[in-house]
Amino acid sequence: MFGLEISSVPTILPTLETVLHAYFQQLQWIMNAYTIAVTTVLMATGTLADRYGRKRVFVVSIAVFGLASLICGLAEDALLLIVSRFLQGMSGGAMLICQVAVLSHQFQEGAPRARAFAAWGIIFGIGLGFGPIIGAAIVAVSGWQWVFLIHAFIAIVTIALAVTGVRESRDPEAKHLDIAGIVTLSTSVFCVAFYITEGPDFGFGSLTGLAIVATAVLSFIAFVLAELHSARPMFDFSVFRIRAFSGALLGSAGMNFSFWSFMIYLPIFFRSALGYDNLTAGLALLTYTLPTLVIPPLGERILLRFGGGIAIPFGLFVIGLGFMLMWAVSGVAHVTWLTLAPGCLLAGVGLALTNTPVTNVTTGAVSSTRAGMASGIDMSARMISLAINIALMGFILIAGISSWLRSALPGGLDAGRLQYLAERIAGGTARLSDIPELSLLPAADTAVQDALIHGFRLVMLYGGLSVWIMALASFVIFGESYATRKRLASNCDTDNSVLNC
Repeated sequence: MFGLEISSVPTILPTLETVLHAYFQQLQWIMNAYTIAVTTVLMATGTLADRYGRKRVFVVSIAVFGLASLICGLAEDALLLIVSRFLQGMSGGAMLICQVAVLSHQFQEGAPRARAFAAWGIIFGIGLGFGPIIGAAIVAVSGWQWVFLIHAFIAIVTIALAVTGVRESRDPEAKHLDIAGIVTLSTSVFCVAFYITEGPDFGFGSLTGLAIVATAVLSFIAFVLAELHSARPMFDFSVFRIRAFSGALLGSAGMNFSFWSFMIYLPIFFRSALGYDNLTAGLALLTYTLPTLVIPPLGERILLRFGGGIAIPFGLFVIGLGFMLMWAVSGVAHVTWLTLAPGCLLAGVGLALTNTPVTNVTTGAVSSTRAGMASGIDMSARMISLAINIALMGFILIAGISSWLRSALPGGLDAGRLQYLAERIAGGTARLSDIPELSLLPAADTAVQDALIHGFRLVMLYGGLSVWIMALASFVIFGESYATRKRLASNCDTDNSVLNC
């Protein structure tokens, strides 16, 4: 369910833009409302699940996710869809945290644990890998509403599986809900995403912009102080002293500096820059997502053999290699999905090599009684970096299109007109007939596509360089020698400590 919701919705964004008359920023918020909402509940869910029972909270979150999906499917305008997506994100985040904590509790030994998380990665990959084509097919056969409504039915089956297959577990020491931490962290993340997304409209250096930045900074400082002075914080900073945990956490963030955030925009590229319809764009997107279906067991084998200090930075490096390849080939004439396919496949392979080892290492680096807290920090790193980078990639895309227009159009345009044209082009609603300025260009018939490709190339370059920086930082923080990794890996079959594996 969570994988489908991530990968099927981007394929219908162009349809939502037309049917609901949504503009580019609203399309960003349809995705970002979900990711920010996930962030608001991650740490609270970890604490609640540890205290009241992971199975109980898991079942409730599934039920609410199904209900929220029903509301999304019934939405008749972009604003209502954004609000209902926020509710869906809150329940989805709770659902995700609980499933990771449940797996971590029920499978605590090295080899069985690796197999369990590999299976989790495959099932997640099924939803992720087939989501694009499922979303496109649903729109073609019925309507965009069923991309959401289908989850109401899946939720019923999932609840039955959870009730019969999950063992209840809890942490008897989890007694307090950290309200101050939840409010301050959520406020900080929302302000950063809002500033990046809406900044061009109100002005980054305006009084409003500076007030939002100040609120984000003060909220984050308040969050740190609240956690440091809490008897049992939801965000326990002491776990960052564990090098494996910190190194893996950079892996969580690195995937969202590149792969996941770019997945929101890739369908727009296929549709608007390459001219594909929904179904063709969904098929093309499979090259990006299908590796996540078949590669996770290899990622777990690399983890068991070489340790997290090698497995996670290597996976991030492969993601970056895919992005740099996409950036290189997108500069040639007559770009098609086949041109981008090798880079897309490499990025998907890298994601699959990174995803489950990151989850395995972060939850295995702490005691099983605090699995909820550990998975909460892991997923918080993912969702916070995802929310910020969805906004940041959108900003880079608009800036890239604007720079192309500024250099190509004779006489120049004022900043407001440039911003408007760039947003129209990025959203896929711009046509040559709608923008008379472009008719003055020598290659006017391809001007919209050229501007869009230029913007996307900057986004690809950003994704590749960012994830490589995160890979290097993760490798350094793990800080293990190769000999130490070899020794620990050789003990994996007999040692019950997943951290040592």
